Amino acid sequence: MIEVNAVYVLVAREFKKFIREKSRLVSTLARPLIWLFLVGGGMSRLVSPGMGVMGVSYMQFIFPGILGMTILFSSIFSSISIIWDKEFGLMKEILVAPVSRFSIVVGKALSGTIVSVIQAAIILGLFPFLGIRIGLCSIIETLLISILLSFCISSLGIVIATFYESFESFSVIMNFIVMPMFFLSGAMYPVKKLPQTLQVVTKLNPLTYGIDALKYSIFRGGEITDFSLLLDVGVMVITSSLFVILAGAVFERRK
Repeated sequence: MIEVNAVYVLVAREFKKFIREKSRLVSTLARPLIWLFLVGGGMSRLVSPGMGVMGVSYMQFIFPGILGMTILFSSIFSSISIIWDKEFGLMKEILVAPVSRFSIVVGKALSGTIVSVIQAAIILGLFPFLGIRIGLCSIIETLLISILLSFCISSLGIVIATFYESFESFSVIMNFIVMPMFFLSGAMYPVKKLPQTLQVVTKLNPLTYGIDALKYSIFRGGEITDFSLLLDVGVMVITSSLFVILAGAVFERRK
């Protein structure tokens, strides 16, 4: 029961921070909107209609990738709050609590998941403006995949944050981890059309499988997906478990 309470407190704290910081919500939602309508609108003039996929425009094609972008940035930012907690001493108070390190990791990951899925759900509401038809079952499936992907990325963010002591290193995380993950995820272009070397790197990216699963749930599979839904879900479940175990072990080692 103590472990459950610890998870609840961490989730409640992050959620309260989220609803109090209105500027954070606005800035987080502005990024995917800019990429979707400005970058996507401009790129749609440069690519052939359909991107080689029957019946799907480029704006529609990148919509699952924009959902993935929302989840990626929101999950990483939520996890990076660990660095703030270190600087202000709150992390010391958390680590001396009589709870396991895995409870702390799960609590932080769940808090990032909730915040990310809320923002992804708002972006998902834009699908009628892009001419995409999604049924209720597909919406529920998309949200479930978003939950799994958010938990996976949040766990990865916690692993990354444990190795940094100051927020000045945030630019390093952005430039060398977050942005490469986004561009090598199949969000902006099909994985099958990438050079062979980049395809190998893309397949090592957990975000790739999350975005591919989102494509499946939104467009119901077909040529637009690169992998099977079973593979996508399996990779996200396995990597989430590995990240949680690794983060718990790192917390224990660096406490």
